[in-house]
Amino acid sequence: MALFAVQYTYTDDAERVQSVRPEHREHLRELHAEGTLLLAGPLSGAPGALLIVRADSEEAALAALDGDPFQRERIIVDRSAREWSVSIGDLPGA
Repeated sequence: MALFAVQYTYTDDAERVQSVRPEHREHLRELHAEGTLLLAGPLSGAPGALLIVRADSEEAALAALDGDPFQRERIIVDRSAREWSVSIGDLPGA
């Protein structure tokens, strides 16, 4: 399996983001416990996040995140996945 950097862009509706965030984070914790999601966190400057996902393809990386409550509630307005290789340092679980 490969690693993929998935970038989320969120809606500007901060109130909606906050209302769904607990469910979103619980879902991501489950993916982390399964070993699918290695890292995740918000990006600064604009509403969005970066997630590092283990999958067989870009399509599979995005499909693994389809159950995200942010996706279901249309808080994610754009997302993309690109294969990512660690060239310096170690990533636990990679």
